[in-house]
Amino acid sequence: MSQLFTPYTLNSVTFKNRIAVSPMSQYRAKDGYANDWHMVHLGRFALGGASLVYAEATAVTKDGRRTHGDLGIWEDGQIERLSQICKFIEDEGCVPGIQLGHAGRKASERRPWHGETPVDDEDVKHHNEHPWQALAPSAIPYAEGWPEPKEMNETEISETVEAFGEAARRSLEAGFKVIEVYAAHGFLVHQFLSPIANQREDKWGGTLENRQRFAVGVAKSIRKYWPENLPLIFRLSATDWLDGGIEIEDTIQTVKALKEAGVDMIDTSTGGIGGKDRPRRMVIEQGFQVPFAKQIRNATGVPTMAVGFLWDADKCEAIIENKEADMIALARELLDDPNWPLHAAQKLKSDEKHSLWPIESGWWLMKRDRLLNKLGLR
Repeated sequence: MSQLFTPYTLNSVTFKNRIAVSPMSQYRAKDGYANDWHMVHLGRFALGGASLVYAEATAVTKDGRRTHGDLGIWEDGQIERLSQICKFIEDEGCVPGIQLGHAGRKASERRPWHGETPVDDEDVKHHNEHPWQALAPSAIPYAEGWPEPKEMNETEISETVEAFGEAARRSLEAGFKVIEVYAAHGFLVHQFLSPIANQREDKWGGTLENRQRFAVGVAKSIRKYWPENLPLIFRLSATDWLDGGIEIEDTIQTVKALKEAGVDMIDTSTGGIGGKDRPRRMVIEQGFQVPFAKQIRNATGVPTMAVGFLWDADKCEAIIENKEADMIALARELLDDPNWPLHAAQKLKSDEKHSLWPIESGWWLMKRDRLLNKLGLR
């Protein structure tokens, strides 16, 4: 029996297998509102056999967007369309999840295909999209050529922490069953955690305990609105891959603090704090982030999700079988093949006669196989 296709229960939520669809920003929202694109984009993954389907990084405040096209959940009007998407995902036997985030100093950015650079006069002229002031723990630009963000004051910090809680309330109303906080890849929560981006000298900076304060506050704010029986997950960059940045030992301590604040699982990634160039310490290969998921799991007892450059079903099976992580998450591989989970099930001999496929598709595929076998064409 394939371990990748065994059910997994976290709090009161049971996933039919161990495969999650990572949040993938589409930059197709208008004023933060979801539309038909998001329904089709996420819906196809629900049909493709994954157990957990995440909506993309969703801004908890308007100024917390990364780009003008980011999805948002900062006002109640955004709930209705998200609710329709949740219903479809759940009706197809999957768990709908949402990733809540704030871009911090990475806000006011152009869409990737426009260069991943700050919004400028060209965007104003051609798209009527204007730049806005980015907020950050310290007034340190994200990268060379980026504007200096505003260092957040106590009021702005408090309001942002509360915004995560209010976003959780809206997520619950929309029908999501899992919340993940985007605390990785150089976004605001990660900025507070990393000494590379956080050089404050007050209670929010300096020591690891102080730098954790924002992340822990966000978790507690969410838990005021998010029921204990529903999973709360944090995506963390386990290491910054940079001297003077976060190392795995720091992250293990952060996970212990987050566990006390009501966090149930860690989605384990790395990097993203020091600009767009890949750090020299980071060597990318299949599953290169999995060892961090294993270390966190073993050191804290908190379940982990492995993510990053995973595409081979046998490799993913081994991760679960060897208890390196409790779930795996794929992103770009699923863009290429939304039916990857179903194909993986066949490869791992966990699906006979297309029984895991939606019956509307599986019936046709079984009919095709019978005909091909009869004609000796396969």
